[in-house]
Amino acid sequence: MNVIECKNLIKSYGSNNVLRDINLSVAQGEFFGLVGMNGSGKSTMMKAMLDLVGIDGGEVELFGISHRQVSSRKNIAYLPDRFSPPPHLKGKDFVRYMLELQGCVCDEVTINQTLDDLELDKAAMQASVSKLSKGMTQKLGLAACLLSDKKLLMLDEPMSGLDPKARVLFKKALNNKKQQGASVFFSSHVLADVDELADRIAVLHNGKLMYIGSTDELKRKYKTDVLEEAYMQCIELG
Repeated sequence: MNVIECKNLIKSYGSNNVLRDINLSVAQGEFFGLVGMNGSGKSTMMKAMLDLVGIDGGEVELFGISHRQVSSRKNIAYLPDRFSPPPHLKGKDFVRYMLELQGCVCDEVTINQTLDDLELDKAAMQASVSKLSKGMTQKLGLAACLLSDKKLLMLDEPMSGLDPKARVLFKKALNNKKQQGASVFFSSHVLADVDELADRIAVLHNGKLMYIGSTDELKRKYKTDVLEEAYMQCIELG
């Protein structure tokens, strides 16, 4: 069974057709990357999948259930592109609160291990979220998603604000999740990360999916070893 299935998905804002006849599927255990320019509709697509914005046509199923049903999202952890946790909470309180909301039970050892894996400073975790840097705040959201133990992680620009070491640590944590059978649907502007992590990618441009497949296949199609070059040719030549 596919964890995500989009059929002829359409989304418009006035006369602006943000998503036009989007068809894609994501299999259980697959890491799927969504790439595109700023304003190409990546965040809108994720929100449409999760029924956070209404769609104008087509269908979306999550785990074989219509995305309009709340039950379709019970096995999903989502990190938006502009993640802003409640500023009055302490870091560790936020993580515990999110786990409680999702009905997840994690022991202290597991929580601390995940925080250590992302190098979330324990002193910072006792501070108000409002005092955390952009990178630390992003790590906080990532930690909550990883600890949720959901079958599908939907992550919009998950490595935004992370320094190089933090990126390496997060990718290692994601690969551990893959070994456990989790699926990941993520967007990214950093094509090197996509090339490293994704089993398949989709290239979104002008509201259309220009390509779906592996990064190796995309590079072969445009006769280059560099994903950035293949991507540019894809959106320019189709």
